[in-house]
Amino acid sequence: QVQLVESGGGLVQSGGSLRLSCVASGIAFSRYTMGWYRQAPGKQRELVATITEGGTTNYVNSVKGRFSVSRDNAKDTVALQMNSLKPEDTAVYSCNALSPFNVEYWGQGTQVTVSS
Repeated sequence: QVQLVESGGGLVQSGGSLRLSCVASGIAFSRYTMGWYRQAPGKQRELVATITEGGTTNYVNSVKGRFSVSRDNAKDTVALQMNSLKPEDTAVYSCNALSPFNVEYWGQGTQVTVSS
């Protein structure tokens, strides 16, 4: 059974930081591209950041220079370090795992709220 379990969300003031973590089980983690997505109320889900099997990262323009995605294959964990948070970063953040065969799995999501 595949599970992706996120943690680390919460309420933070504008300019603050949070670190999200996602622990995977039931998959060959090192073979997967891992990603973080977010969905704000009334908006479509958007890709925030990805990190490939080889460690190549990609970010949506709005978070470049503020967020950093990393992975620890020994712990089957992907993290998202979020600095200089803004109210517009408020959303439910979800972890995604994408296999080389385009099979994907999702976590349940964690709420991030940034107050102004």
